[in-house]
Amino acid sequence: MREQAGQRLRSSGRRSGGGRRRAVTAAAAAAVGVMTVGALASPAASAAPASKTHSVPKGLNQLVREDGVPAALASVQDRHGHTRTYTAGVGDVATGAKVPRDGQVRIGSNTKTFTAVVVLQLVAEGKVELDASVDTYLPGLLRGDGIDGRRITVRQLLQHTSGLPNYVNYLSDDIRFYEPGELLDLALKHEAHFAPGAKWEHNNTNYLVAGLLVQKVTGHTVAEQIDQRIVRRLGLRHTYFPAPGDATIRERHPKGYYQESAGSPLVDATEWDPSWAWAAGQMISTNSDLNRFFRALLSGRLLPKAQLDQMRTTVSATYPFPAGARYGLGLVSRPLSCGGVYWGHGGSMTGYETRGGITGNGRAANVAVTTQPSQTTKEHMDSVVDTALCR
Repeated sequence: MREQAGQRLRSSGRRSGGGRRRAVTAAAAAAVGVMTVGALASPAASAAPASKTHSVPKGLNQLVREDGVPAALASVQDRHGHTRTYTAGVGDVATGAKVPRDGQVRIGSNTKTFTAVVVLQLVAEGKVELDASVDTYLPGLLRGDGIDGRRITVRQLLQHTSGLPNYVNYLSDDIRFYEPGELLDLALKHEAHFAPGAKWEHNNTNYLVAGLLVQKVTGHTVAEQIDQRIVRRLGLRHTYFPAPGDATIRERHPKGYYQESAGSPLVDATEWDPSWAWAAGQMISTNSDLNRFFRALLSGRLLPKAQLDQMRTTVSATYPFPAGARYGLGLVSRPLSCGGVYWGHGGSMTGYETRGGITGNGRAANVAVTTQPSQTTKEHMDSVVDTALCR
């Protein structure tokens, strides 16, 4: 998760060599025999009748055949709101079970957009000011080596320009339930990465603090606020913030997998405690629900124009986003090959990767795969999204 919210087990391995395998063993049931990605059964893509987006199933098949992901899923919504879903690969490499159409997946950093929307709704209600200091709402919380909450603004949290150290870099290999305060304590033991506003850096600590701010201002958990203000309001029936201790995925879903390195055995990493990701990456959803969410957001159903404009005021973003990406307040713009940009976020969580967004004319697409892919595979996922949005 050093690369993106949700890459918890992968980052554990980077910190301590063999620790990555120990962490996966603790988080997953068992390795799936000796089957490797390259040995997966021949994929079969499926699509709704009369689809005009023929390149989407082709792109999903390529992700399985050429990039070696166990399964790939996509949902494409046209500007009129009509949705088509696609699958390729297998939902369970041990049994060869089909990929459930529009199955639930862990959506990683897409959670940041949900958290940012709640904060901006509080801004619209006059309960929070974007350019007020974090200390205004959480007095004395942020103190450390080069860290002072009196100098960090709410806007800088949401835009990843605070300079706070990233707690993910300091997590142990122990997969267990974490309280948000524990995670923040890990970050505050280390020096600031840069002065507030000096640089941009994708960092989960920013959204950890944003989640704590939501709870302090509203008196309710960030999970309750996301559910009440977004999920129920939009009727996102397959989207939720897992309860403390819930390591499962509630509805039909493809299994997610972890792989130590290319050619090594796949490990079932579907069920494990995601609390370490919290307001930065804990949520579960489907491609279609993500499309509905981003469509509602960009159409003004969740935020007044003033706050949506702030959300879309961007700075240049670098890794883990592709060239040309720009980061607003929990929202990312990426260039399209056909001109213009699309808005979304994307997310990485052990076992799953999601990429997608929505164009200005209301066309939306999201793609998910059931492993954390290489950078090249991420680029191929982005290409499928681009194809879908440029049709």
